[in-house]
Amino acid sequence: MGDRDATGEVNTMGEARGGTDVPEVKDVRDAMNVREVKDVRDVKAVRGAGGAGWGRGMGGVHGVTDVVVVGAGAAGLNAALVLARARRSVTVVDDGAPRNAPAAHMHGYLSRDGMPPAALLEVGRAELARYGVELINGQVDRIEDHGRAAHAEDRGRDGGRGAAGQAVGDRPAGLVPGFTVHLAGGPALRARRVLVATGLRDELPGIPGVRERWGRDLLHCPYCHGYEVRDQPLGVLGTHPGAVAHALLLRQWSDDVVLFPHTLEPTGAERERLAARGVRIAEGAVKRLVVADDRLRGVELAEGQVVPRAAVFVFPRMVPRDALLTELGCERDEGGWVMTDASGRTSAPGVWAAGNVADPRAQVVTAAGMGAAAAFAMNHDLVDEEIERAVAAHRAGELAHSPADAVVVGGAAGATGEAQEAAAAAGPTASVGTGTGTCTGFGADSGVVHGSGA
Repeated sequence: MGDRDATGEVNTMGEARGGTDVPEVKDVRDAMNVREVKDVRDVKAVRGAGGAGWGRGMGGVHGVTDVVVVGAGAAGLNAALVLARARRSVTVVDDGAPRNAPAAHMHGYLSRDGMPPAALLEVGRAELARYGVELINGQVDRIEDHGRAAHAEDRGRDGGRGAAGQAVGDRPAGLVPGFTVHLAGGPALRARRVLVATGLRDELPGIPGVRERWGRDLLHCPYCHGYEVRDQPLGVLGTHPGAVAHALLLRQWSDDVVLFPHTLEPTGAERERLAARGVRIAEGAVKRLVVADDRLRGVELAEGQVVPRAAVFVFPRMVPRDALLTELGCERDEGGWVMTDASGRTSAPGVWAAGNVADPRAQVVTAAGMGAAAAFAMNHDLVDEEIERAVAAHRAGELAHSPADAVVVGGAAGATGEAQEAAAAAGPTASVGTGTGTCTGFGADSGVVHGSGA
């Protein structure tokens, strides 16, 4: 099972091996002075006070962050870390509901094997604090995509001309991404790019005892939990089509594995494979998990027989928490998961997805890598946008300052400073720097322009 419910990554449950020495992390936020916003109502006050990381970097504009990351699991935090080190302004929003809250320890993460999942996240937040990343405890209600709206409006003005048949990862010519991220009960955040790392939720079978033991001695991933229950009597609940394969795999960790088909009916070929592998079958529906002294003791069948087991594995139904991606129009594959390229870029320009929201198989260490890959790609995309603006400004001969400063977030024009303020004062239809393109306002009181680009 995974690391986050609302925000994160998979497969971190299981008990620590004997002798695992993991230093206790009580509250690293206090030690590292994490600039964390405990209530979304306090966001404006924090920003008004300023601070490192807000609106700074190559091409940053005050009041608009380069990237908003939704979800603070391994994928979201690692993406924020890489982006901050690339001198990007980053805001991370997280609802504080980890998927693996029942887990005492995580495994399979080099240098962090046996570490409590919550401790990993605390250390990650502390590391982000050193770079001035803003952390907001809250939920995102919706994300407005101003870039596509402005692009569609501009295409309407020019008779619908423009790029067609865009694939995942393509950015239509002239489209400059820009977003407003609306927080539940709080203000809106403005961003140039968005990373969604909200993870997935596990739907468990309704067998008595399953939810109560989840993450303790009712487990999911053998690679995450198998070693801690090695050589013990194990069971597999047949509540998922993959239960037979699950049982065959678990035989690697114990020579005493029992499959409880429950409502599943293994085929003749599957029964042969199970027998050859030494996996027994306990026929009949499962009535409940038997627990005594806060430990799993066995599995009770409908006929009353109890099969003693020390741990039981189950394959939950994994449901991505991807409502935000759905609302942004991200394309899906045949299995219903959001499609991304290798970097996590979705079919919605300016939107990336990383971790379990895009890949249910990703473990914590995998999700962290996915976050890094997304961060690399987002930074390159922002650099490309800034270069396009700088080239347009250079050709127009209207700006004399450095290309690094020739940026207006979410806009078509290549200007900052006094030129940007003049454009904002001129109204939402102003065009600055390029002499081409039309612009629309980028959110209320934004002070920046947004449009088709040159």
